[in-house]
Amino acid sequence: MLNDKWRQKTWSDIKKSWDIIVIGGGITGAGILREATRAGLSALLVEAGDFACGTSSRSSKMVHGGLRYLKNAQLKITYESVSERKRLLAEGKGLIREMAFLYGCFKGDKLPGWVFGIGLCVYDILARTWRHRRYDSFDMQGFCPFLTNPKLLAGYRFFDATTDDARLVFRVIREAVADGGTAMNYACVDKLILTNDGNVCGVVLSDQSPEKRGDVEIQAKVVINATGPNVDKMRAQIGKKRKLRPLRGSHFIISRKRLPLIRAVTFSHPDDGRPVYALPWENAIIFGTTDVDHGENPTLNPRISVRETEYLLKAMDYVFPEIDLGYGDVQSTYSGIRPTYDTGKEDPSKESREHVVWQENGLLSVSGGKLTTFRLMARDALRIVRKRLPKLKGFSKDHRILDSVPDDFAKPIENLSPRTQLRLSGRYGMEAFNLMDSAGNGEFEKIEETPYLWAELRWSARAEAIVHLEDLLLRRVRLGNLLPNGGIHLLDRIKAIVQPELDWSDARWTDEVNSYKKLWKNCYSLQ
Repeated sequence: MLNDKWRQKTWSDIKKSWDIIVIGGGITGAGILREATRAGLSALLVEAGDFACGTSSRSSKMVHGGLRYLKNAQLKITYESVSERKRLLAEGKGLIREMAFLYGCFKGDKLPGWVFGIGLCVYDILARTWRHRRYDSFDMQGFCPFLTNPKLLAGYRFFDATTDDARLVFRVIREAVADGGTAMNYACVDKLILTNDGNVCGVVLSDQSPEKRGDVEIQAKVVINATGPNVDKMRAQIGKKRKLRPLRGSHFIISRKRLPLIRAVTFSHPDDGRPVYALPWENAIIFGTTDVDHGENPTLNPRISVRETEYLLKAMDYVFPEIDLGYGDVQSTYSGIRPTYDTGKEDPSKESREHVVWQENGLLSVSGGKLTTFRLMARDALRIVRKRLPKLKGFSKDHRILDSVPDDFAKPIENLSPRTQLRLSGRYGMEAFNLMDSAGNGEFEKIEETPYLWAELRWSARAEAIVHLEDLLLRRVRLGNLLPNGGIHLLDRIKAIVQPELDWSDARWTDEVNSYKKLWKNCYSLQ
């Protein structure tokens, strides 16, 4: 269990020499930790904030094959993505879900519908399937009655997949830890340690939890910089110039009661032709995304701008004109920063999403890429440092991305549907049984209109490295994204369940609530 006793013991035990130290607790760092432990290495992952607190909890929630990248002739990343998507769907049942997408072709689109159709042909060929189909406007409205814009000419149906990005990160980390790896959130690398000839050989780590256990120096054969948008900040410590172009993508979350979609809808924005989508997710609808330059100084908690808000509102009115969606229908927002490699293109959307890996002064930096291809990124990184890691084993194509969970591992529970049990096994892996076993009376009930159970709050507080209230409500269980005002109206009941598990005093609880409210208002609400 990742609780406070675990944190105290781990902080004492990490003062040793490691094969690998991974800086960054998003999907890239998680994937590297998993592959390193599987390859027989001693590996430590450290994250300055919470696991997945950056881009990896603020993505578009899609495990997709990169259809949009075909527009820029990025065939390699598309092929890799569709292959990894297939494996994740097979291995992550309950966490990764196939989703039907409807693409609307409208009069005046910058990308003609027939061109999109050719792209779908290539997409399916790369995936070794043939599931897309073209429909006229009448049939498109049959699939989605809300497509009432008279400019609708025709459309296509195709298939991709969705996930809870933060849960995927945490499951990968937990499986790495179960396999011998070590991971610590709220552990900040204040400084890189250098040898006399200027090569990175370790880190100075500081405890960012409220306990403030001091600083430690840790040595490693290899240090990997997987800090996403902050990769350049870490590289600056060894005197290297900026290489990344941080791009911000912002999203609305809308109640499914206001927009009751059962399939995702995607289309080209009327202003610039960028792809926009409405995606069913966790009993709500995500509407996004934007693609704008964020600037050279990424913040941990970016927020949507007025310009992005207007851009998304215009897109909603364009594709669903008769529903009259507006400001009042946006329950929450979130913004993530894409750490793309800067090639100097005028249009940020044309920057490559392929991952890049480079080695400088003994520091290996990994950036870019996609949620779907995290395993491939991890293996590429480890291959580059193979010479410095004599214990590194080879990689097998047969290795699973996610550990297997027996179909019948969970005991039957009254009033808990097989679908819900599958969902729990996908989100929590083998720990789903312990979650079910720890539930109190009435805790298998769903929390309002969300798919979450009260029992998930108890388990996360007990065993999932919760340091702050935001960790629980914005990443482990996504109530802060899905409920009005971040679920503040439920805090009394939440307190009754999680405060004893966290062993927080009343004063600590009050401080955490105040910090959470401030964060939600500043970064997750529509200003």
